[in-house]
Amino acid sequence: MKRHTSTTDPYFAVPLIKSELRSSMMLYAETAVAQSVLTVACEQTEVLLFDPISSTHIKTLVEAHEDCVNNIRFLDNRLFATCSDDTTIALWDLRKLNSKVCTLHGHTSWVKNIEYDTNTRLLVTSGFDGNVITWDTNRFTEDGCPHKKFFHTRYLMRMRLTPDCSKMLISTSSGYLLILHNLDLTQSLEVGSYRILRARRTALSLDNVTSGSRVSGSPRNSSDSSQASNKLLSPSSQREGGSPRNSLEVLTPEIPGERDRGNCITSLQLHPKGWATLIRCSSNTDDQEWTCVYEFQEGTPVRAVSPRCSLKLTHYIEEANVGRGYIKELCFSPDGRLICSPYGYGIRLMAFDEQCSELVDCLPKESSCLKEIRSIYSHSDVVLTTKFSPTHCQLASGCLSGRVSLYQPKF
Repeated sequence: MKRHTSTTDPYFAVPLIKSELRSSMMLYAETAVAQSVLTVACEQTEVLLFDPISSTHIKTLVEAHEDCVNNIRFLDNRLFATCSDDTTIALWDLRKLNSKVCTLHGHTSWVKNIEYDTNTRLLVTSGFDGNVITWDTNRFTEDGCPHKKFFHTRYLMRMRLTPDCSKMLISTSSGYLLILHNLDLTQSLEVGSYRILRARRTALSLDNVTSGSRVSGSPRNSSDSSQASNKLLSPSSQREGGSPRNSLEVLTPEIPGERDRGNCITSLQLHPKGWATLIRCSSNTDDQEWTCVYEFQEGTPVRAVSPRCSLKLTHYIEEANVGRGYIKELCFSPDGRLICSPYGYGIRLMAFDEQCSELVDCLPKESSCLKEIRSIYSHSDVVLTTKFSPTHCQLASGCLSGRVSLYQPKF
């Protein structure tokens, strides 16, 4: 595979990091851009900050955590959170980076994902302990902030909130996609048995399940699931004309060419306007990787306690099978018209059609292949993460050997 940036490409790469990371790797790294700050999570306990406009290094948080840093999320223009394999989450203030605002303890295994509900100011984290935990940032102190376990499931990989925070999506290494509809983060949920979630399409409400409850049985079809759901519902939780709060739907997403094989959903992203979800998955044997787009099918639920199947496969593409075993984080552009995907030693820009139209303007009758707009090879190692700037016409990517590149269009 070629490892260069073509002079005819509409984007060119500016290397931000060469020797600064020494031997550090971008394993399970995330890049995030807030206003004029590019932040980079690194394997060797570091967090790096750059000015993406001038491509200058601002600061290195040398010991941000005691283990690999996995994810960064900005809460506002100055406050951001980091999570780590050391099982903690840290809050930071851009105005005072010499020390953490506070450290949050609650997970028992590697913390991989951070989301933020701007309406309730609840920080939401997930980890390989299977827990989704909410943190009340309205009441944080130097010692931390109040938290509670919101949800638990086995094999949890990634967790995301829709832009309006009305849904939570959770992907698992066993190939399931869980959707919590009509989301209420102030309620605590717990599934006592994962077996009830193993039907191809099930839907149940856990409004009335307490942390000590056990859900038994293994329904084989949606009818059985609905009966189980009815037993769990209190009359007050059954709202007229819609599904109850935190009603759970479990799906096995359709993957082209993988109908009879197991899959691991490694990366999960959401369209910036909440129209669709984007996943990257690999077969259990790691010999194939796919990127798939699923449109949300909104509408009146089939039954008051059972939402309809919410996702429909619209677009897909097979990915380069390079860097087996590593998670590759892909992303939408801020307007949702482009998808950027790690592609071997570079990145690949894709769209829903050749005109880079909005998804709602070019929905196919049958699922179709994503259109490749451009591939750019600017790294000397496997690219693991990509991120568009929300405010500037820029794109960042990071590779396994620890180099980050910034791309901007030629005008």
